[in-house]
Amino acid sequence: MEITRRLALTTLGVVAAALGGTTQRAWAADPKMGVVVKIGGIPWFNAMEVGIKKASPEFKVDAWMVGPTQADAAQQVRAIEDMIARKVNVIGIVPNDSAALEPVLGRARAAGIKVLAHEGPDQKEKDWDFELTTIEGYGRAHMDLLAKNMGEEGKYIVYVGSLTVPLHNAWADAAIAYQKEKYPKMQMLGDRFGVAESVDDSLKTTQDQIRANADLTGILTFGSQGPIGAARVLEDRGKAKSIALVGGFSPGQGVKYVKSGTIRGGYIWNPMTAGEIFVQVASLLAAGKQPTDNMELTGVGPVRVYPDKKLIQAQKLESLDKENIDRLVALGL
Repeated sequence: MEITRRLALTTLGVVAAALGGTTQRAWAADPKMGVVVKIGGIPWFNAMEVGIKKASPEFKVDAWMVGPTQADAAQQVRAIEDMIARKVNVIGIVPNDSAALEPVLGRARAAGIKVLAHEGPDQKEKDWDFELTTIEGYGRAHMDLLAKNMGEEGKYIVYVGSLTVPLHNAWADAAIAYQKEKYPKMQMLGDRFGVAESVDDSLKTTQDQIRANADLTGILTFGSQGPIGAARVLEDRGKAKSIALVGGFSPGQGVKYVKSGTIRGGYIWNPMTAGEIFVQVASLLAAGKQPTDNMELTGVGPVRVYPDKKLIQAQKLESLDKENIDRLVALGL
């Protein structure tokens, strides 16, 4: 009987580990949270998953991450439907298309599930959204850097993760408006391109735009794969010195391009920290508590809380330059 009991306990432990690496006690007692990100398998969201797993035992939340195989709103909808069926306490979401997610998130909230967004300040059917930079601050910082490297004149193009990713497009809006105001000798070519969540799409678009625009002197990209795909083309075509490439990316993926000067720089927040914050705020929401102004969030310190906007606002950027990139890589980013 004792051997049978031990085998049963061992089996339960294996099942619990398979369902998120938690103990049997945590699976039974701790609130559950599923985080649905834009796409799985890329370094940015791999790092976010590390943060989620790190914070899960600290804040006593059984938390895991789901990443679709493509940056596709329909796949996110299916993942959220699965979370509803699993009766999680909190759903975290990094939206590909805020409007497309509104109905399913409405169903989640109707079922009593809290919804916590990131990179989704305009997401409807959310309880809260947290951001680690302001829209204007992030867009303007990148435009200042691009303008500096273009000598404040010339023609540039803009990449975003997709034309439906809300925050990428808000950053682009802020950067472009700021350029028109502060750097009138610069000119954006065409419209923005929704390619920056894919290295292959960014690579192909860069090739096409160089062929179509011999006078192109700048590329500004919001989306972590945009700088990587563009950098490969600039190096292959010998254009790294004549075309300034600026944008945020995962440091480990782009470090060689920063050191070679192909990527002139950019800014990010730490996606591991974002993963930890997902879990910390989820622990509050699952306990029926609300964020409060000047509360401390892991990795960023005191934050501003705007109840009318359902917004938790931090400001914690890292510079992707030659002086800082090795430190970020050493952190595992």
